Amino acid sequence: MNRNVKIILLSFSCMSPALLHAAELEQQLAHCSALADAGARLGCFDALAKATADAAMPAAADPPAVSAAATAPVPAAVTGKSTTERGAEQISHTVQSWELDPNAKRGVFSLKSYLDNYVLLANYSSSTNQAPFNQNTPNGLDQQKVELTYQFSFKMKMAENIAGSPLDLWLAYTQQSFWQAYNRANSSPFRETNYQPELIATLPLTVKFGDFNFRYLNFGLVHQSNGQSSTLSRSWNRFYTELGAEYGKLALSARIWKRLDNAKANNDNIDIVDYLGHGDVRATYRQDGYEYSLLARRNFQTGHGAVQASWAFPVTTNLKGYVHLFSGYGESLIDYNYSQKSIGAGFLIDF
Repeated sequence: MNRNVKIILLSFSCMSPALLHAAELEQQLAHCSALADAGARLGCFDALAKATADAAMPAAADPPAVSAAATAPVPAAVTGKSTTERGAEQISHTVQSWELDPNAKRGVFSLKSYLDNYVLLANYSSSTNQAPFNQNTPNGLDQQKVELTYQFSFKMKMAENIAGSPLDLWLAYTQQSFWQAYNRANSSPFRETNYQPELIATLPLTVKFGDFNFRYLNFGLVHQSNGQSSTLSRSWNRFYTELGAEYGKLALSARIWKRLDNAKANNDNIDIVDYLGHGDVRATYRQDGYEYSLLARRNFQTGHGAVQASWAFPVTTNLKGYVHLFSGYGESLIDYNYSQKSIGAGFLIDF
């Protein structure tokens, strides 16, 4: 048993010595420690702590009830099978990520991951978009088809339970870079970097249809740009509504958005909605630390869109191997009207 598990075991034992035998606590803590997903692991420890505290309360008021509490079963969320087989049914990654119930609350100003945080050590594209660079510089950019691509994305809660309501306010930021790291002949330039700040209001939902759970409704304001000028400049602003749901280990979300900067003056990508559409859908399946994700968007009037798929597998506690595929328009802002296929491999950082 590692040192951290021993410390947690000791703290639980001091809280209520009669609640569970040390061996039982050790077994349940070992189950929590074995969970590969960071959110599920945290939720497992939270569930165990809550079960311990709840069972300890009758002991203070009524001593004879202690023996009954001592034999009370630990919830199924904690007594999982080898890893997540039963625990994942009770521990919702979506609830933990967006802090959708009181037990998941972590207060304001704490950082959480938002979109995937990854490094693709090699990201191969079937073709490269030379046109904007050829217009901007006399010699253009002699691009290589293999790049190093990375993305970091996080969110921070700025306020919770606004005006006594269950509404929370989040600030999010995502940055994605396409780096010609292996293009030594051109001094390894960054071909494109996209910056995306967001303001998100989250409303928890508790609507169920059988095993299908609607978890949240998000209202977001997002700006995305590449910080360039002249023919390389790309940017747009959107307001979106997102509905999030879960079906067992499958997390689903659907967004629809409205572009806010539709004026033609000083707009370098007035037709971006023709290629990126009016919304997207995302599905993520998690099991035993493995993640399978799919994102799709399409403008049905123009026939343009994109599909993105990824697969992550455990390496260490917070590090996973990562394979990423993309086909369609808009892998980056500079490529919003350029169709390409790419495949990359590297690492996903889970926190």
